[in-house]
Amino acid sequence: MFNPTKLSGTLFTSDKIPIAYDHYRFGHPRLVMIAHGFFNSKSALLLQELQAALADEYDIFLLDFRGHGNSGGLFSWTSQEHLDLEAALSQVEGEYAKIGVVGFSLGGATSLVAASRQARGARQPGIKIGRMDSLVAVCSPAAFEKIEYHFWQLDFENDIWYNLAGEGRIGKGVRPGPFWWKKERPLDVVQQISIPILFLHGEKDWLIKPWHSQILYDRAAKYKRLAIIQNGPHAEYLIRKNKQETIRLIREWFKETL
Repeated sequence: MFNPTKLSGTLFTSDKIPIAYDHYRFGHPRLVMIAHGFFNSKSALLLQELQAALADEYDIFLLDFRGHGNSGGLFSWTSQEHLDLEAALSQVEGEYAKIGVVGFSLGGATSLVAASRQARGARQPGIKIGRMDSLVAVCSPAAFEKIEYHFWQLDFENDIWYNLAGEGRIGKGVRPGPFWWKKERPLDVVQQISIPILFLHGEKDWLIKPWHSQILYDRAAKYKRLAIIQNGPHAEYLIRKNKQETIRLIREWFKETL
């Protein structure tokens, strides 16, 4: 059992949005930052399970993207959320030898955009973008407009029962903003990323089909890997239905790349 120092606070993005975070300090030299998906937050129980599963080797940082949890602002559907992640990375990068990020669904898309901006910023002196050294993109869309939302394909057990009647409702909710703002598409920027990326996807993901991760993997130019989890559902629900394999893949990737 690990007994961390848990620091909860608020940081501010470059566009002045307050972002709530929990920073679990175990005394490790490396940190993993967890970037939740749509309608989730740092308090979601599945992300807390992931935090606990990685605590033996990593300090952990969870944030609420704008429009979620205890953060301010409105969710911009990946248009501005990279600023939230960059601010969080900037806050902790001086403390750790290596930093990994696990991004789920739209949080994965945001992480890919931030990683590409990091690569571009490294070539532009004076632009400060928080550092990440390795990335796990879980069920990330290649482009927002290509998400296959078909309400009749809802996962009854995860999306309805678990979220509405079960413990999954903890930490859920969103304050949505305009969805028509211009967005950078992971599909267009993934080839710019210079850090290692594991693309992780559930075979039975009804919302973002596995081809999204496949095409992102195909276009990524650097150190990369693709893992499709057999019968796996969407994003954070992989921790519920395929926990052992999902956490094993994440741990192995960070052991290799951090």
